[in-house]
Amino acid sequence: MAVPLLKQGDLLIATIQNALTDAELSQMQDELMHQVRAVRARGVIIDVTALDVIDSYAVRMIRATAYMLKLRGAQTIIVGLQPDVAFAMVQLGLHLEGVETALDLEEGLASLRHRRPVDASHG
Repeated sequence: MAVPLLKQGDLLIATIQNALTDAELSQMQDELMHQVRAVRARGVIIDVTALDVIDSYAVRMIRATAYMLKLRGAQTIIVGLQPDVAFAMVQLGLHLEGVETALDLEEGLASLRHRRPVDASHG
């Protein structure tokens, strides 16, 4: 797999280490969908720290993946957007609306860990 996945408790971390082809992005999406179910993950972090460029197709795929994972019950946070990448995304009109972002992996992990599901039997 082009994107390694790490299980951290009930979270999955996908670290994109270099620019991905369209096929690799699709493979990442499929693998995340499968793994969220297989490990019963409630959160996914997609780490893009290593990327200095993200094209429009990659932005759309990441956004679509986050929406699909949300429908499966897993919150997704994108971490590590470089300043130049964020600037270019805004200039090109590329949006991650509805998808949470965080400065880095540590902040993303903290955000997901603070979202404990409510236990219906105690409410």
